[in-house]
Amino acid sequence: MTPFHYSKPNSVEHAVHLAGPASRFIAGGTNLLDLMKENLTRPEHLIDITGLPLREVTQTQNGGLMIGALVSNADLAWHPLIEQRYPLLSQAILAGASPQLRNMASTGGNLLQRTRCYYFYDANVPCNKREPGSGCPARDGLNRIHAIFGASVQCVATHPSDMCVALAALEAVVHVHGRNGARTIEFADFHRLPGDHPERDNQLADDELITAIELPAAGFAEHCHYLKIRDRASYAFALVSVAAALEMNGPVIREARLVLGGVAHKPWRDEAVEQWLVGKPASRETFTAAADALLQNAQPLEHNGFKVKLASRAIIRALSDAAPGVQA
Repeated sequence: MTPFHYSKPNSVEHAVHLAGPASRFIAGGTNLLDLMKENLTRPEHLIDITGLPLREVTQTQNGGLMIGALVSNADLAWHPLIEQRYPLLSQAILAGASPQLRNMASTGGNLLQRTRCYYFYDANVPCNKREPGSGCPARDGLNRIHAIFGASVQCVATHPSDMCVALAALEAVVHVHGRNGARTIEFADFHRLPGDHPERDNQLADDELITAIELPAAGFAEHCHYLKIRDRASYAFALVSVAAALEMNGPVIREARLVLGGVAHKPWRDEAVEQWLVGKPASRETFTAAADALLQNAQPLEHNGFKVKLASRAIIRALSDAAPGVQA
């Protein structure tokens, strides 16, 4: 680990004033400290934000919730309003990491965690995400855990978060603050596909700090399910995950949200498939057709073709578990 300066500001404005290209904000540190120990990232300045007043979950005027960026994953998953109104989010958080990590990890930090691509974590091999222009050995190497959607010649890594898959399905909004003031980012736009700049995971400027995540009033509390498929049942990242949420009018689907994790550089959502589901009966036949439509443009690599069939089965099962009376 290389030397760095340390600051602990007492206000959001002070924190963003200290920030810059060579700095990093730190809260729980559950991912950042690992990267620093392996010399995969070398910030010159750590800005400790744990003293900022960003730990509240409050109701908004439009009936939604505002979640402070420093609310821990554990506190968020077990919060009574989240369990009651947004069970999809609670399920996704509890599917991720371990209890110890959920106790430390922050809501804002969860959005910023880096890929778990093993080439990215190996400083002895090239990686465009770590060193732009050096190459992507995963594309022609061992790519079992890598992307089947949205990849580029530069990068085939996937985003590791479970919580973000649920937030994408719920159409959350990210509140950020920088030296130019506050702004909001729709969750669908927050994370980037790799394109020619895989080193950039999101749309934040160097001086911007996530201050809160806003949830809309609609939480799909009655008909939702988060399904995570992984190599082992404990403390493993998703090979494929599915956030499924439905609003029903009797046996007919009135509204649908369907987001995949573990398959792309960001949570993967196809709004055309969601619109196709509207007005259809909740049935295995309907869900199979939706899975086929969503996966028709998948581009698997040499070692991860199994993800296409795995994702199809996971979509059918997650939608079936979300819908009343449908057997997967």
